Amino acid sequence: MIDAHIHADCRTYEDFETMAIAGIESAITLAHDPMRMTTSAVVLDHFHRILENDFKRAGNNGITLKAALGLHPRSICPDYRIVLRKLPWFLDQEEVIAIGEIGLETASDLEREVFRTQLQMADELDMKVAVHTPRQNKREITIKTLSIIDGNIDPARVVVDHVDSSIIDLMADFEGMVGITVQPQKMTPNEAVELLEMTFQDYGPERFMLDSDMSSSPSDPLSVPKTVHGLKLAGWDDKKIEMLSKDNAANFYGF
Repeated sequence: MIDAHIHADCRTYEDFETMAIAGIESAITLAHDPMRMTTSAVVLDHFHRILENDFKRAGNNGITLKAALGLHPRSICPDYRIVLRKLPWFLDQEEVIAIGEIGLETASDLEREVFRTQLQMADELDMKVAVHTPRQNKREITIKTLSIIDGNIDPARVVVDHVDSSIIDLMADFEGMVGITVQPQKMTPNEAVELLEMTFQDYGPERFMLDSDMSSSPSDPLSVPKTVHGLKLAGWDDKKIEMLSKDNAANFYGF
């Protein structure tokens, strides 16, 4: 299994052990806002921590960790242009396979500018992109998010994450990947199974991937295995479960 969206720097060593025991083989850790991002130095230190510490902690437990780095909409510091200028160096590191997590939180003019700039950077560098959708005003802001994606990058290189029942219909005409986040306060494993049973085949089984978004928020490192267990109980065949819990993410991110 692959957990396609975590925030490894917020989690303990024991979480990686728990994930490995449950069958998680790989995970993708994304940049976010673990503290007040008051200056570019704090943001860049966050990137360095991911690259210098988290890969070792995951690897010591047998988990292959890859990274997506970028300026999260809640991490736009006053001197954010310094981060954007230095970001290509980080993206050139072997373990970094995408830009993310980026997107809109409130859809302010500044967020839109930073989002658009990073999409264009991904387009120029031929990189994949992991896109955030917020908890508040989710539908309204996701509509704006999709319109910006459409004008700045091939949607086939993008995964829109934290998709739930309130926005799943917006994904019908979107040509990219759909991230299903199973996390306390967002979606339970049973709710994820129900959503997938309604949409998996019609939307294209190759477009979905599972993740836990485990972070400093209430999280469960076993979200993906629990959802897989729920799918088995619901009668899903092994091939479809393998696509959803591993193959789609591996094919999209190229590992």
